Amino acid sequence: MDRSLFLKRMAGVGCCAAMVSTLISTAYAGTSSPSTTRSFIPGAAPDDKSDELANTKMERDFILNWVNDLMDTMDKVLDEETYIKLIEGCGRGCYNRHQFKKDISIAAQGDLDKLLIAYKKNFEVWKENDTVHIRYGEKSPGCYCPVLKNQAYNTKGLHCNCTKATHQAIFENALGRPFKVDILESIRRGGQTCHFLVHI
Repeated sequence: MDRSLFLKRMAGVGCCAAMVSTLISTAYAGTSSPSTTRSFIPGAAPDDKSDELANTKMERDFILNWVNDLMDTMDKVLDEETYIKLIEGCGRGCYNRHQFKKDISIAAQGDLDKLLIAYKKNFEVWKENDTVHIRYGEKSPGCYCPVLKNQAYNTKGLHCNCTKATHQAIFENALGRPFKVDILESIRRGGQTCHFLVHI
């Protein structure tokens, strides 16, 4: 597998908010942490390129803080089952937004072997008895989700259910039936990589 392609593809995996990830990924050079930025003024019209860049950074930081507030609140007021359902909804949305994920399903044409071949273009994948392993390399450099990868927020590892649901969506759309997926290991849960197990 081409490592540069692997890392590029992983950047889009596990993303539960396309709008958030798009804004977060813009204009990173020389930025400060979200807690040290100026106040964001919605709808402020930039006077020049530097003002436009500054406004983009403020918008990004505003969204990062908003997402963290949302997740803090979810941790405090939601039971685990409800939290996971919400996060899994984001994971299915991530599948629907990213064509390369849908392309994996399309390439399968209802055939598990074809599905595994398509998966191998972006992931480490192998079949073991009645299960399929999906792994993001033996050791990952960090969380790939654009929503959380630059944040210390740990979400108790529940956020990883977003990516789990993405892989469920790939398998279910490829083969036309429900699948159970387990999270064996993830960066957010203290592991060295992200590793999922699909029961076939």
